[in-house]
Amino acid sequence: MIQALIKKGRVLPEEVPAPVVSPGSVFIKVVNSCISAGTELLGVFGSGKSLIRRALEQPENVKKVLNMVRSEGIARTYAKVTGKLQSGSPTGYSLSGIVIAVGKGATDFKPGDRVAAAGAGIANHAEYVDVPRNLVMRIPDGLDFEPASTVTLGGIAMQGVRRAQAALGEFVVVFGAGILGQIALQMLAASGARVLAVDLDKKRLDLAREMGAEAVFNPSECDVIKEVIHYTGGHGADIVLFCAATNNSQALSDAFAMCRKKGRLVMVGVWGTELKREDMYKKELDFLISTSYGPGRYDADYEERGLDYPYAYVRWTENRNMEEYLRLLAKKRINVAQLIEAAYPIMEVEKAFASLQKPDRPLMVVLDYGDDLHDDIKVLASQPRKLAIQNVTDKKTGLKQVRVGLIGAGGFAMGMHLPNLQKLSGKYEIRAICSRTGANARAAATKFGAEYSTTDYHEILSNPEIDLVMICTRHNLHGKMVLKSLQAGKHTFVEKPLCATKAELENIRNFFDSRLPTPDSRLPILMVGFNRRFSKYAKEVKKHTDKRINPIFIHYRMNAGYIPLDYWVHSEEGGGRIIGEACHIIDLFSYLVDSPVRAYSSAGLSPATESISTSDNKSIILEYEDGSVASLDYFAVGSKEFPKECLEVHFDEKSIIVDDYKSIKGCGVKVADINSQTPDKGQLEELEELYRCLNEENKGWPIELESMIETTKVTFGVTS
Repeated sequence: MIQALIKKGRVLPEEVPAPVVSPGSVFIKVVNSCISAGTELLGVFGSGKSLIRRALEQPENVKKVLNMVRSEGIARTYAKVTGKLQSGSPTGYSLSGIVIAVGKGATDFKPGDRVAAAGAGIANHAEYVDVPRNLVMRIPDGLDFEPASTVTLGGIAMQGVRRAQAALGEFVVVFGAGILGQIALQMLAASGARVLAVDLDKKRLDLAREMGAEAVFNPSECDVIKEVIHYTGGHGADIVLFCAATNNSQALSDAFAMCRKKGRLVMVGVWGTELKREDMYKKELDFLISTSYGPGRYDADYEERGLDYPYAYVRWTENRNMEEYLRLLAKKRINVAQLIEAAYPIMEVEKAFASLQKPDRPLMVVLDYGDDLHDDIKVLASQPRKLAIQNVTDKKTGLKQVRVGLIGAGGFAMGMHLPNLQKLSGKYEIRAICSRTGANARAAATKFGAEYSTTDYHEILSNPEIDLVMICTRHNLHGKMVLKSLQAGKHTFVEKPLCATKAELENIRNFFDSRLPTPDSRLPILMVGFNRRFSKYAKEVKKHTDKRINPIFIHYRMNAGYIPLDYWVHSEEGGGRIIGEACHIIDLFSYLVDSPVRAYSSAGLSPATESISTSDNKSIILEYEDGSVASLDYFAVGSKEFPKECLEVHFDEKSIIVDDYKSIKGCGVKVADINSQTPDKGQLEELEELYRCLNEENKGWPIELESMIETTKVTFGVTS
């Protein structure tokens, strides 16, 4: 399919794999999508700036990058940042089309329904999109696709109007008569407000008058503050709805000056960086922010997981706002047809964006995806989820190269596993990359020299030319995908955790219990990305602990860092941080002790407030059959300025300390002089060990099955 991607100051139509139908989502064949001249153009301009210019304009991101440099090193940070910029980013967030398939749970839609959809990064300028149910609205009968494609802009305008709470007869200044301003002023006029429009563009002001503005003012022709004050009887406007997009903070000061005493200003647009106290203080003005589409915006439970807010308590959610906007369009209470001045085919998307940067730019532009709507919905639903990549990079070939298919090209895979596979290109060949979005799949496949990209992981499982499947998705998908990969006969590497539920663990165990290797073949190897045990530091520790006389005493400190409780790692998708990350350390304990766990216990912090949780602030104690004891303090309440990880190992009056995988120190025992500029946690070494096992240089597995299962069981036990 074709999708518009922003790359280095340009918007280009590129071919990417179509998305798959997700649970709780609606799969849509797009007919029209609407370009947001303000928000999207800012994204285009930003993508064309150099890294230095971006750093000067976004100092908050510089701090993030510097933190990344400290933890991952300059080379890896540079690769991450430049890779993200070069791969391009999706754009678009408002469209209309036809439902061609529905995911499990989205039962109130059916193939053939006419719908509109919203959501940045979701309702993209693309031929096909997969949109969560709460961001999809049915198009009323009689309303065409083209005006319906403005649904998100209508929702933004409506939320601004609701925040304004304009009463009958109140003076409302719409500051900025662009798309949002034109739609909002029609809503305000329909509600009985007396609307005044302010803009520098005469053409827009003329249109505003047609759309219901009682008076219009142009700052280039008059002193608009005085004009508004006089027009409102010397009092000033009751409300100013700020719909402009400008970097000039003076515009906001002017808007405040138009308000009457105890009036209010609602921010819908963009005003720059400066907010002056004196603009509001003397008049005791209220300054309100309108969060785009309405209640539910930026709430993952609502937007991604489909959990609606009760109608009685949240009357106007973002979905209900946009439904009402579509109803008003259908009833012709709002006119957007007159605002849409141009339509371009998706293949001419660059020309469409260029038109919005001209002096005589159109007010609103839509993209058209053709009228090739096949009568058979199933034909449309069976879009290609696989795209061949024309890579020109030289491939290093080896006699025993392992051909890899990677599922889940997220930040960790892109920043760690894929670069490491490239480093080991004589041993591994990246054959295919699968990601949820086609644009990300294509970008990753192009960057790392894969033969093809896909959005359907079954394409990888069914490919006989793939030897090893690497699973790097969110945690709740691990167990299911591991089992399917093993059943497909693939060697399988899964990032931690192995799985997220006891039932999944039992299914994986049963897979191996019910199968025996034959003289001609062996069972597929399963490996979990418990990388700590493969680090040079852990290997140095084990070299000494293997010679111990008595049991070992281990203490590990994991200053994990605070993650907001609404982030996915705390949800069902992540399974919690003990299952998702502390498993690393429990596996390391098993590696060093080399004895089965006899018993375990845990104690959690009892928070005084709801800002922190018990689940990621725990002390865990493990007792082993050989008499060893290991304890893990895993906490999220520590300072980020304090080192993240520290391992202490004590035995036979000897002690070894590993400080954040940067250095090692022995007390009473001489250890190798090992140092690293950044934490070296064994991610490259684990792939080297896996390769040796896959090619039978090492007849065993990198980690024994019983050890991986034991570690997973313990994490379940201390989490429950």
